[in-house]
Amino acid sequence: MAYKITEECVACGSCAATCPVGAIQEGEPTYVITDECVECGACEAVCPTGAIKAPE
Repeated sequence: MAYKITEECVACGSCAATCPVGAIQEGEPTYVITDECVECGACEAVCPTGAIKAPE
């Protein structure tokens, strides 16, 4: 199960630039994480608003 981006996302693009597998794409109104996510956690670490949550 991939990480999730919540409504706290401000669409800054930090996560997309950090993703090593390109699993984060610009969506409307927030970015989205695709099934290609390898759950490395890089995106969660760089999110300035804490909008990215690990899978439960």
